[in-house]
Amino acid sequence: MSGQQRIALFIDGANLYATTKTLGFDIDYKRLLKEFQGRGTLVRAFYYTALVEDQEYSSIRPLIDWLDYNGYRVVTKPTKEFVDSTGRRKVKGNMDIELAIDALELAPYIDHMVLFSGDGDFRSLVEALQRRGVRVSVVSTVTTQPPMVADELRRQADEFLDLSQLVSRIGRDPSDRPQRMMGENGERPDRSRPPQPRNGALESRYGIRQPQDDDLDV
Repeated sequence: MSGQQRIALFIDGANLYATTKTLGFDIDYKRLLKEFQGRGTLVRAFYYTALVEDQEYSSIRPLIDWLDYNGYRVVTKPTKEFVDSTGRRKVKGNMDIELAIDALELAPYIDHMVLFSGDGDFRSLVEALQRRGVRVSVVSTVTTQPPMVADELRRQADEFLDLSQLVSRIGRDPSDRPQRMMGENGERPDRSRPPQPRNGALESRYGIRQPQDDDLDV
């Protein structure tokens, strides 16, 4: 890849979480950013996720706060609850439209789109970006059974990057796992204060968290 190419990352949070969970590793989002900064000029790094608004505390919030202060453009919207035909309560939080609109608007300003998702619904978006002269890489995996990436999306992409091959470069050291969303004395962190990105402890704690609330019915 040319070092002069303009790159934008588009991360489907729920899909990436499901993929890494299946592969059995956690993303280090600081390392992920550095990995693609080293491949060209990183114009934007978007992260999309739905949030359950009525919860007293959301375990994904520390990740969202850290990303927002450390080079990512975070896009969120509230989830919606509904009852299906069997009477079961479900939560829906699909961010496909938001991701697609941002990608199309940014297309004139980038050379390379990196899509972290295996959702086949994005095939038409990939094709639309390619018609505009943008090279598209899809990041997911085919090493699981069944594969986490839709075959039509993988075939449409200019390049497919298997997430299992990126573990050594963007994965988190298992020994570096932070305490589960609790303070040093077991209390929940105070979200009234914004995270301080220069604080090494906060970076270690929040910069590599995986979302817990993204396992939604999407």
